[in-house]
Amino acid sequence: MEHLVNFVCGKTQLSSSSIKNTIKLLNEDCTIPFISRYRKEATGNLDEVEIGLIVKFKEEFEALEKRKASILKALEEQDVLTEKLKQSIEDAEDLTTLEDLYLPYKKKRKTKAETARKNGLEPLAKIIMSQNANDIESIAYKYVKGDLSSTEDALEGARHIIAEWINERTDIRNVLRQQLERFAQISTKVVKAKETEEKAQKFRDYFDWSESLGRIPSHRLLAILRAESEGFIRVKIEIDDNKALERIDRKIIRSNNACADQLELAISDAYKRLLFPSLSKEALNAAKEKADDAAISVFAKNLRQLLLGSPIGEKRVLAIDPGFRTGCKVVCLDENGNLKHNETIYPHAPKNDWSGALKKLASLTEAHKIEAIAIGNGTASRETETLVRKIQFKNDVQVFVVSEAGASIYSASKIARDEFPNYDVTVRGAVSIGRRLQDPLAELVKIDAKSIGVGQYQHDVDQTKLQKQLGVVVENCVNAVGVNINTASVSLLSYVSGIGPKLAENIVNHRTENGAFSSRNSIKKVPRLGGKAFEQSAAFLRIKEAKNPLDDSSVHPESYPIVEKMAKDEGISIKELIGNKSRLQNIDLKKYYTETVGLPTLQDIVKELEKPGLDIREEAKVFTFNQNIKTINDLHEGQLLPGIVNNITNFGCFVDIGIKESGLIHVSNLSDSFVKDVNEHVHLHQQIIVKVLDVDVSRKRIQLKLHK
Repeated sequence: MEHLVNFVCGKTQLSSSSIKNTIKLLNEDCTIPFISRYRKEATGNLDEVEIGLIVKFKEEFEALEKRKASILKALEEQDVLTEKLKQSIEDAEDLTTLEDLYLPYKKKRKTKAETARKNGLEPLAKIIMSQNANDIESIAYKYVKGDLSSTEDALEGARHIIAEWINERTDIRNVLRQQLERFAQISTKVVKAKETEEKAQKFRDYFDWSESLGRIPSHRLLAILRAESEGFIRVKIEIDDNKALERIDRKIIRSNNACADQLELAISDAYKRLLFPSLSKEALNAAKEKADDAAISVFAKNLRQLLLGSPIGEKRVLAIDPGFRTGCKVVCLDENGNLKHNETIYPHAPKNDWSGALKKLASLTEAHKIEAIAIGNGTASRETETLVRKIQFKNDVQVFVVSEAGASIYSASKIARDEFPNYDVTVRGAVSIGRRLQDPLAELVKIDAKSIGVGQYQHDVDQTKLQKQLGVVVENCVNAVGVNINTASVSLLSYVSGIGPKLAENIVNHRTENGAFSSRNSIKKVPRLGGKAFEQSAAFLRIKEAKNPLDDSSVHPESYPIVEKMAKDEGISIKELIGNKSRLQNIDLKKYYTETVGLPTLQDIVKELEKPGLDIREEAKVFTFNQNIKTINDLHEGQLLPGIVNNITNFGCFVDIGIKESGLIHVSNLSDSFVKDVNEHVHLHQQIIVKVLDVDVSRKRIQLKLHK
């Protein structure tokens, strides 16, 4: 434990006691949401991000220790493990250092150095390395025998052995790493045979490009690597070879004789054949990993904003999945998202039944007491929105345009088929659009996060790392909002702290067979839901209209006795205490301290009792695009337009202005001052006003500026 705590301490600014206690909780199978919310005293009030860092470095440490054990075992089997080498391996603090130490002992494929050793040339290589011999040609002549027909053959073989020694020296590898880190350039050239291909044109900025590898933005590196993988460009990593060779020479050559000449040749060979190919690839991989992390971070921030998007709540919704030739699929949902009706209308070309569509939408709205209309933002969205806004509704009906991203993925998924086995994909897609308006979080958790389309180059980054990070985001969002156990789907429940897919299924099956849960205690009756799962999950599961009002709050059941004592001391019931701000604020919290419960937890309890079950999300707001802008041809420089942020990247954000093409607000056009983080200026689905700076109709590119 001590080594692990010290390792994490060295990687973070967190206190050792916070790290130690957090690791202890993690080892007891506690989840990040549970620890950050209900174990603040133990962690020193760490938030979910800080706990996530501890998890990350804990895993890094464990992977390092596992690799150390594997290498030590291999070295013992080779009978080459000295005390000094063992100590160096045990002291290694990263995988790069560890692999450098192991490199000389690694089993290699047949190499030039190995062939030279078989030809008996290692003693000659040692003589050259000693740099004491002057007539090296005469000495080399003694080794001319067998496969070696000349002194040059002997010297070349010896140089191959020396080149391998140089390649295996950690100090020399680190010298070259420093050169690459500081001075490496990434350059690209177009593959001439592919230059005119249509698919290549989106990468034409990189047909002849050069930039510092250390400073290249993540999105540009990922774009370059995608262009290379698709065969449109060739990528090279370059540094000043002469400078690099000079640095290596100074490490090795200390004489001015014939041995030095041989060493220069060996150093050049080691550099070109072994060191540079290996370490330039390592540098590119490190840059790619950095770019992956940046892209994943952007995706995670976007996903969080999307999942915590504004819900309209428990209202009856009519949802439309727009289309031209195949018509617009219309569904009516009750306040719980249950499908009540579906049919297709054909207001657009080729049928153009505008009148019939108007009447049908008006009658469905009236018949199902619809309170809001959700229109998908894909094909025919603007035309359908225009149609809907022509209807004279008898009651107040709000109209929203909803992102369709990922709806088609959901509609064809097993989850959708299980939910709606008797309906086709078009009905399922329309239902998903309507439910997104009611509760974006509950609906979007059913879709693979990568398919939601709010990242950059999500298919090019490390997929394991991406999946893991997005899973953490979804889990944190679900637990931050809380889940109604009596209405939640298996997908939503599976992200609740301590639950997982199997227990989520058991909960839904138990609910189906036995009816709604009446209390948090009754959750314990679910098969295989033991004490640990209950501890981790109970406070994130809400039960509406429960006998105990705390069951519909984020107060953990383990803290119910504290609330009961507070109410008793105030001479009122728990129900009377809840929402009674003046009473709550006057409570002396020190009276309720225990060995495990201190001020942070008690403050959270009081805050929750003031507004129990309060949804942390904002309310959904109606938005209207400029009705005069139908296509990119309607845009001109200087226009001010309403828009909705629909994607955020490191280089700016994309804005939906109501046409097929989204416009880009480059990072330089977000503010007059330096922008460190795009998310500090805009957030996903934010309604903003933009100014049109430039319109390139041929390339379908729109440049915008954020209008303050």
